[in-house]
Amino acid sequence: MSIATKRRYVVAAAAIVAGALMLSGCGSSNDGGGNASEKPSDGSTSSALEGLNLQPRDNIKEGGSLTTGTVEISAQFNTFHGDGTKYTLDFWRWYNPQLALYDADGTYHFNTDFLTDVKSEVKDGNTVVTYTINPKAQYNDGTPIDWKSFEATWKANNGSDENFVSSNTDGYSKITSVTMGADERQAVVTYNGIYAWVNALFENIINPEAAKDAETFNTAYIENPHPEWGAGPYTVDKYDKNNGTISFKRNDAWWGDKGLLDSRTYRALEDSAEINAFKNGELDAAGVGNKDRLAQVKDMDGIEIREAGTPSNSLMMLNSADPVLGDLEVRTAIMKGIDRSVIAKIRFQGMDYTEPLPGSFAQYSFQPGYSDNFAESGLDYDKEAAAKILDDAGWKAGSDGIREKDGKKLSFVFTTLGDNEISASQAKAINSMLKEIGVDAAINNRPSSDFSDVYTNREFGMFLMGFSSSNPYGFGDFCQVYCSDSQLNLSGTGTPEIDEKVKEVGAIADPDEQIKAGNKLEAEIFKETAGIMPLYNGPTMVAMKKGLANYGAGQFYVGKVQDIGWQK
Repeated sequence: MSIATKRRYVVAAAAIVAGALMLSGCGSSNDGGGNASEKPSDGSTSSALEGLNLQPRDNIKEGGSLTTGTVEISAQFNTFHGDGTKYTLDFWRWYNPQLALYDADGTYHFNTDFLTDVKSEVKDGNTVVTYTINPKAQYNDGTPIDWKSFEATWKANNGSDENFVSSNTDGYSKITSVTMGADERQAVVTYNGIYAWVNALFENIINPEAAKDAETFNTAYIENPHPEWGAGPYTVDKYDKNNGTISFKRNDAWWGDKGLLDSRTYRALEDSAEINAFKNGELDAAGVGNKDRLAQVKDMDGIEIREAGTPSNSLMMLNSADPVLGDLEVRTAIMKGIDRSVIAKIRFQGMDYTEPLPGSFAQYSFQPGYSDNFAESGLDYDKEAAAKILDDAGWKAGSDGIREKDGKKLSFVFTTLGDNEISASQAKAINSMLKEIGVDAAINNRPSSDFSDVYTNREFGMFLMGFSSSNPYGFGDFCQVYCSDSQLNLSGTGTPEIDEKVKEVGAIADPDEQIKAGNKLEAEIFKETAGIMPLYNGPTMVAMKKGLANYGAGQFYVGKVQDIGWQK
């Protein structure tokens, strides 16, 4: 399954289904990992720290390389852009300012390489956050990193200029000003009222040159990573669009601890090619979060399996722009016609792993305040009820069993990606379930490398994909999933009324109260839109060569990329 991304939610292909490697901050993007002493059966954090092999720099040798696979090298290298994916964020973190670090349980720390202090307070009823910037910090083009970077990031993402195609305006739209503090190296961010999720913002910042206007922001990064606009311990070494590779090398302009690795490389590979490359020693790590991939590597010498709970959602999306899926009754029937437990069983078969069916895109079952909002919506599996909804809506079975209405077949394209057998089995199961209620989900399989095209252009009626979380503040980014103008809402089922309700929830100052109100609203949205269905979360399981430190399966973990390396 492919994965989407946002500063909180990141879009990806069926990589979650495939058990693909999900490293670094998007929640699934933890460029960190580790050994699990026992498997968490409930998505808990019990083995998250062990899944990272956390080591101090003194225990890691200097030199060596790290090479892994990726579903694609996404065309859009701007992680703030609406077309950015999980893979965009993976790459971004290796050569751009990374201001936020997270422990496995989601505890926030600011990165002292870029910031020397972060202070949050309430003044005159408004949240004010003051960021003091490391005086050594500069972009590779020589521009100092100062308050203007915060201003540029805010202006590009606050939604005030619709020409900027932003991945997410949540939080940024609540900021009233970004100004200079005591000097150029201090940014003062003022919100309208009290804002509950300040740590979810400015996890990354953009070079002001890259956001000087909408045209640059939207197009400059297409097929061009622009290393001169970056800053960090590594910079881009080589990018080969045709061969699907990108590599990073140490950055001579870096002021902090040097990167321990000589090089870091990603290769775009299909599922079967990736696992074969790992078995052949061409890759240093690979996701093995399903039965087939795990079976191929578990007896290999010189490797270890690391695992943790996964802050990501595999999901099913319905495109309401499709001729037959624009009808809420049809979408509702489809959702009630799919037995999610069967899909999860296919995913976890042979893995000795179980979890409750997920019920929210804002919280995970291992987080305080979680609620099964999908169950509350009444959309859970009920084949008879699904058939009755279609009967009542005038969809009658044709000679082939597929329903028809006004001369139109109840048929749409079910787009799938890649050559993963589990994904194929899930698609066949969904197709079979829907045929039982007279719906034809016509499977159209495409290469994994088509993910961005399918996602960006909405080339599907039904699509399995994933949301990966870059931090634990789900309701801080509620709008990104459900608002009508969100780039992540591929279902197109948002409405101005929902937008207003989401805004009202976001204005609640107390985090616990906001979560309670958000849970109630999410259940309502599920029922009123029937555009998106959570399927499962699953464990993150990564096979890797022994000795790789500060890398692997780390739940919410985001660490410094310069500390990844090979243990002495």
